[in-house]
Amino acid sequence: MALTMPHPSRLLWLGIAGLLAAYALTFAVVAKDSSTWTDLWFVPGVGVIGAIIANASGTGGGVVFIPVFNALRELGGWSLDPLRVTAISMGIQAFGMSMGALRWTDRLLHQPIMPEGGHDAPVRICDYGAVCLLVLAISLPLQLGTQLLVQVDGRTVLLAYKAFSVVLGLALIIATWTVNRDLPERRALTAVDFLVLAGLAIPGGFITALFSVGIGELVAFYLFLRHFPMVLAVGTACVISSISMIAGTLVNQQAGIIAWDIVLLAAPGAMLGAILARPIALWLGPRKLKTAGGVWIVLSALYLIWLNTA
Repeated sequence: MALTMPHPSRLLWLGIAGLLAAYALTFAVVAKDSSTWTDLWFVPGVGVIGAIIANASGTGGGVVFIPVFNALRELGGWSLDPLRVTAISMGIQAFGMSMGALRWTDRLLHQPIMPEGGHDAPVRICDYGAVCLLVLAISLPLQLGTQLLVQVDGRTVLLAYKAFSVVLGLALIIATWTVNRDLPERRALTAVDFLVLAGLAIPGGFITALFSVGIGELVAFYLFLRHFPMVLAVGTACVISSISMIAGTLVNQQAGIIAWDIVLLAAPGAMLGAILARPIALWLGPRKLKTAGGVWIVLSALYLIWLNTA
């Protein structure tokens, strides 16, 4: 008897059930101190906001969590060193970006029929999978190797990366309202696109290990700049970030540097925000989404540069 694949929507619900089970298991086995939770009442809200921005734009929740938790560390006297802030961000994103990856991949499998000659292009499943596999094959070993073996001056790297993010964000905004404004979306990746994505995966893996953000941001921005459809740009960035965050969190757990109380409080909000992110992104449309994403990246990058130079 021939085997049949389950309906994609069923796969989505199975994935969500698995993610909720993973949260329940984590809650049951990790060390936590619920007496501190009243002081962390705002953390679920941070998870919601961070996940909406991350999963609507594909840039990763670190662009929200790192500035917020760094600010709280600097201004509120939290006993969290930068390494623990990164580990917290990875742990939250392991849940939030995974929910976003499930939602965008389901959208890929249920794309509306695009009219011929229109500006919106369909996304080929083979392109979606190829981008994820190529980038992860290069970035993930570099990320994990950096987490395990490399000690660098994270402040210097952060400043250089965020300066690059400012340039990239401005380029995205300008391209969105000029050269790409009235052009139809690209329908297929080229060999040059794969070559550039492979090149971006090298610094992306290294930077992601240090700051829990990098590879998803680079992939989403490049595909947006090249004027590919939202499902390809945001969906692949969410999938890549999800797998990277899960792997990074496992490494951080072995090192014992995750503040699980914060992660457990923020993760439900992050999963809720990820569910809300896709309809918000589709409602905004590609042009407004790219503009909002570019503005956020520029502002958050400038804030982190100021925080680390003040």
